[in-house]
Amino acid sequence: MKQRISIIGSGFSALAASCYLARDGYEVTIFEKNKTVGGRARQLKKEGFTFDIGPTWYWMPDVFERFFADFNTTPETYYTLEKLNPAYSVYFGKEDYITIEDTLEKICIAFEKEEPGSSKQLMKFIDNAQNNYDVAIKDLVYRPGVSPFELVTPVTMKKIGQFFSTIKKDVRKAFKNDRLAMILEFPVLFLGAKPDDTPSFYSFMNYADFGIGTFHPKKGMYQVILAIEALAKSLGVTIKTENSIDKIIVDNGKAVSIVTNGINYKSDIILSGADYHHTETLLDSKYVQYSQNYWEKKTFAPSSLLFYVGFDKKLKNVNHHTLFFDVDFDVHAKAIYDTPKWPENPLFYASFPSITDDHAAPNGKEAGIFLIPLAPGLEDTPELRTLYFNKIIERFESLTSQSVKKNIIFKESFCVNDFINDYNSYKGNAYGMANTLLQTAFLRPKLKSKKVSNLYFTGQLTVPGPGVPPSLISGKLVAELIKKHHSN
Repeated sequence: MKQRISIIGSGFSALAASCYLARDGYEVTIFEKNKTVGGRARQLKKEGFTFDIGPTWYWMPDVFERFFADFNTTPETYYTLEKLNPAYSVYFGKEDYITIEDTLEKICIAFEKEEPGSSKQLMKFIDNAQNNYDVAIKDLVYRPGVSPFELVTPVTMKKIGQFFSTIKKDVRKAFKNDRLAMILEFPVLFLGAKPDDTPSFYSFMNYADFGIGTFHPKKGMYQVILAIEALAKSLGVTIKTENSIDKIIVDNGKAVSIVTNGINYKSDIILSGADYHHTETLLDSKYVQYSQNYWEKKTFAPSSLLFYVGFDKKLKNVNHHTLFFDVDFDVHAKAIYDTPKWPENPLFYASFPSITDDHAAPNGKEAGIFLIPLAPGLEDTPELRTLYFNKIIERFESLTSQSVKKNIIFKESFCVNDFINDYNSYKGNAYGMANTLLQTAFLRPKLKSKKVSNLYFTGQLTVPGPGVPPSLISGKLVAELIKKHHSN
């Protein structure tokens, strides 16, 4: 008899885990609360426009290649990938922006133009970042966070100082130009922490950015979800949507079944790719590993206020990915991490996938996604959403020298309350738990429950951390752990 595994949720990590487990001979069923698979990586379709609701950046293509290679296939079998040029642009003032192109050579020219001599420093910085990338992404992140000794290798011992310095310190030491420093500090926001709280070792994100580049899957990031879903089904995984989990049944300290829509599904092993904190609320209190106090003390990655906007014309002076850093970065960061509140003048990010991809909008129109990073747990009202949309759209018009307000066909928003309602997300966070020094590797919530046998976790609140590539890796790590403990 095959061992039965019930997986809660169908985000990147859960789908990835399902593929490995089905391949290894388990009978795998995924239970997803929403109507479609993908967890946070869903799609919004409206009036001929298509938006990725969740992730919009495709970085670290090698991690996706490694995932598909584990099943003797390739990403290209499922979707078409295009390298973006430019990768993105960053606005600092009215019609004042720096464009990051698709090769390190071109980026060096842009840096040199901004600050003579800076390209030499950049090459040195990226060389170290590449070295960190080789250590982290090719080795360390594929370890299950079970023991501190996983981080102790001959290579990491040489880099020990980089765990105790910060990205901000390193960047500011090498680059005196504030604008260039901000561009180098921005990628760690994907790790969910401030540059001055993120260990230097995480500069590998800069190599992902400048050394490898930014890509776009044709028809959007959701194609990656559809690819992994197709792979999972080809391996025999059953997927049940509109199945919200009401309870995890534990008998004698052992997870034995889940209850959804009034039906009890017996399971030999239960794996949750849903929000970690939420999953533990499905257990009787004596089986909860991490108290409310534990979660309260953790540094969470931001939540977001997102807008999905259909424009009736093509926009100018923007790229597929455009960042707006025309206000004080540190002040906004304080409003997220130090004294959580709605930021007075927020930084924001905008994505216009229809610049690259004609599937994103009808001919002659533009699809726009706008994102403001926010502290999780903030009050979220329709009035606040409207206020902040007006704030950023006015700045957008001024900075890019065009009027767009009258060209809006529709706008949809997504914020803290939606993250809670749609994903059971703790405090409505968007990216999981930040990768600070004290929340790295074995210091993150564990893949295996300490109190319930046969209960496992995967996703952005556990190892290796936030982001799409780490989520794929998390799925692999937990599948390996399950196989180790439950070989057929």
